Amino acid sequence: MKAKSKEKNINTINAEMKVTNLDHLGIVAGIIDEMGIVEEINKRVGRSSREKVSAGVMVKAMIMNGLGFVSAPLYMFSKFFEGKATEHLLGSGITAAQINDDRIGQVLDDLYKVGLTETFLRITAKSDQTRHKSGNLKTSQN
Repeated sequence: MKAKSKEKNINTINAEMKVTNLDHLGIVAGIIDEMGIVEEINKRVGRSSREKVSAGVMVKAMIMNGLGFVSAPLYMFSKFFEGKATEHLLGSGITAAQINDDRIGQVLDDLYKVGLTETFLRITAKSDQTRHKSGNLKTSQN
């Protein structure tokens, strides 16, 4: 009788557990978060209440996809995130289906409108400030 009870508990646990893949993307996502890229892009582009995925999160997804060593057309973009822990990597409630070519096109248009060079410079300046504050900056004098 005890064996059946244990087996039932194990089956219940297995039914509730979902295993997803992170690969190296967990480290990449952490670095992007530390640099404040998502926040800076959201501040520059703005955010609409209709958006399910912000521009900053989409840029984060594009960076992770680019560093995922995958060469595929944009319409296949969401396939890259299938089977990966998108909620863990990109944010609560975000699914692979929401990371699609239509949203990428909107974000790229928005980034172009606010100025790509200015956006890049702000992100690098913010990253540099973060490195100085955390003490992670190494100079040739160290």
